[in-house]
Amino acid sequence: MELGFLKPLFSRPGPWASVYVEGSRATEDAQRIRALRERAVAAQLIDAGADAYTVRAVVNRLLGEPVSGAPPGRALFASGAEVLLDVPLAKAPAATEATWSVLPHIAPLAGLRGEEPACLVAYVDRTGADLELREGTRREALGRVRGMEEPDRGHRGVPADRYEWHYRNRAENAWHETAGAIAAELSRQWHGSGAGLLVLAGDARERRAVHGRLPEPMRAAAVEADGGGRSPGASREVLEREIARVREGFARERLEAALERFRAGRGRPGEHRESTVDTGPGQAAEGMPAVVDAVRSHQVATLLLGPEGSDAGREVWVGPGVDEVAVQRGQARAMGVGKPVRARADDALLRSAAAAGCEVLVVPAGMPGPAGGLGAVLRWTV
Repeated sequence: MELGFLKPLFSRPGPWASVYVEGSRATEDAQRIRALRERAVAAQLIDAGADAYTVRAVVNRLLGEPVSGAPPGRALFASGAEVLLDVPLAKAPAATEATWSVLPHIAPLAGLRGEEPACLVAYVDRTGADLELREGTRREALGRVRGMEEPDRGHRGVPADRYEWHYRNRAENAWHETAGAIAAELSRQWHGSGAGLLVLAGDARERRAVHGRLPEPMRAAAVEADGGGRSPGASREVLEREIARVREGFARERLEAALERFRAGRGRPGEHRESTVDTGPGQAAEGMPAVVDAVRSHQVATLLLGPEGSDAGREVWVGPGVDEVAVQRGQARAMGVGKPVRARADDALLRSAAAAGCEVLVVPAGMPGPAGGLGAVLRWTV
């Protein structure tokens, strides 16, 4: 999971209302279920000590949800009588959860938002391309590339064979210019989109032409998929299945590669360098103290969270700054935090990781991961 979208949560102090709810259902009793859900959210927040204005802001936002077409779940984060972030979830939470805490309770997002990467999709044909960004359950149209118009056949005043050669040559040149324009626009959109994967859909010949004109880093992240023509009657069922398969495979390979780097870097239990980060012989940290130190010093490239571990729910000491996190209260005071407060370790670590631009990967239950459920692949070691 990329964390850049969370940064608005760290620009103001708490406390925070954090709410996870299941999406609405298009059933006869949908209205009743929604009313019960909103009542439960309000009750949980009030019991936890939330102010009435923030509770009202959360409930009003939930009231605006459509009866149908909603995502499987939603996460809302509110403070100071304002909902700052409303995140659609790829998976429904197991139960409605509403908390009131010094930091936004963002840890559940790692397992509910989906591990599939943001994906840039181009629907290509000889006349241009439609571009789309997919992130979780959200789809955003990014515009259209209009290609060079192919020449019409017009009036033939030359021998047929020679005329046909000129026509085909001009049409081919027009298509090459169109493919180049599509590749250039994809390159422009790629930077800043946050996408980790590019899918080229449409006819095979057109896909290959665009693929071959992409810059090398993008070419390595691009895949071609059958289906997805731009004509109004074109079926996209095959394409949708292919995109889902590619995104799932990409996420699985990324997790396996990160775990391989982690295992190679952590060494044998008990091995330490002179630094406070338990790296062993390579670039990995494992366990609460080591991961807290590594995150605070911006050493972490990938943060690994295991839902079965015990460390994630433990408490640490934090200050208002995103990097002010320590295992012990005395450590936080030594860092210059005047009034350290307690917070969940996973929420505090994710706050620091988001500010530093780290990625976060969830290790599924049953897959060997870091001890205690907290680990990191490091950018460097001391």
